[in-house]
Amino acid sequence: MSPSPRHVPLNRAQGRRALLGGAAALGAALALPRPLLAQTAATPAATGPFRLDPLPYANNANEPHVDAMTMELHHDRHHAAYVTNLNAALRDQGQLAAMPLPDILARLEQVPEGIRTAVRNNGGGHANHTMFWQIMGGRGGAPTGELAEAITRDLGGFDKMKADFNAAGARRFGSGWVFVTVARDGKLALVDLPNQDSPLMSGGRALLGNDVWEHAYYLKYQNRRPDYLAAWWNVVNWDKVAERFAAAKAGTLAI
Repeated sequence: MSPSPRHVPLNRAQGRRALLGGAAALGAALALPRPLLAQTAATPAATGPFRLDPLPYANNANEPHVDAMTMELHHDRHHAAYVTNLNAALRDQGQLAAMPLPDILARLEQVPEGIRTAVRNNGGGHANHTMFWQIMGGRGGAPTGELAEAITRDLGGFDKMKADFNAAGARRFGSGWVFVTVARDGKLALVDLPNQDSPLMSGGRALLGNDVWEHAYYLKYQNRRPDYLAAWWNVVNWDKVAERFAAAKAGTLAI
């Protein structure tokens, strides 16, 4: 009886060829630029109507307050998974899949019950993170102009808004988000929501928001969520937040 394939010994020439082939493959992989490696491993091609946009800045743009590894994992793995799962849930829902995401989330009760939870969680995750990346990459500071006036009018001033925002984020049990929402008339409000729920689900719009899931901060801050919340203000891009405020008042703010 012939030995099973796993027991057939390689002769010296075959072993050398196998070793050289494996080394060549490893060398080719290591020669790839690191972003390409990360994208290949972590960001599968979308197979539906929704796409994961690249970050508008480098992974290390928010250092030292939000570390580059957290940004890479958060965007390339966590956000990518929401997009992939949302597309999978909507695969056989032609009319629903063709709707803009804010409209889908505002009409969750009309989503078929069998996929409603998947759409809620993954659609909310996609919307929340899309907003999140847009408002980061800045240098902190304070808002100015009409936005600063609205914060003073509706939220008691910038310092009080930050304190109330951080307190809401710290007391959110488990995973969730804290948002400043904006209405069409420019009125602001503070709200915290569980899981990947979004203000879009009640017809609102997020002006800005911070992710308090552990994956957003645990590599650097471990269980010190309040430290993360305080540090996060140093990377807010107030010019982008002001653009969102103006778009909300114009009725053109989508996500």
